[in-house]
Amino acid sequence: MAVNNKNNNIFLIGPMGSGKTSVGNLVANMLSKKFLDTDSEIESITGVDITYIFDIEGEAGFRKREEKVVEEATQMQNIVLATGGGAVESKNSRRCIRDNGFVVYLETNIEDQLKRAKPNNRRPLLRTSNPEQKLKELATKRKEFYESIATLVVQTKGQKPKVLAEKIIENFNAHRDR
Repeated sequence: MAVNNKNNNIFLIGPMGSGKTSVGNLVANMLSKKFLDTDSEIESITGVDITYIFDIEGEAGFRKREEKVVEEATQMQNIVLATGGGAVESKNSRRCIRDNGFVVYLETNIEDQLKRAKPNNRRPLLRTSNPEQKLKELATKRKEFYESIATLVVQTKGQKPKVLAEKIIENFNAHRDR
């Protein structure tokens, strides 16, 4: 897949609990790039946490805010961006991500997600009686979107964040050198 690397950006996509924020921070530090997390950006702009936005505006209201943040962030240069797991549900967000950088899909399994993605103020979709079932539903719904825009797919199972970051950087550099 041809990727426009004019902005020298790396975008991390994948489900909640796949390690986008942890790995993204490492990649950004190792490459001296600015790190952004769409959820943190939304919280910074609104002054409230993600759960509050879900409670007041619903998921649709949150996704609208997320789409705007993704659109703005993908126009920046020299960044590493960790997107929310559901950002890929927006056709516009998928286009912005795909067209403006090197896209890494951190693919993980449900068991690892359950260990890492505990229900909290940043994970309102897990406020359910059966988080495992919810994660399976989200995986089914989003996997095709992740795969359709990924430049690189990285399996996270059993991998330490530093190893994943190094793998991403190695592939990013090889891709740029083509």
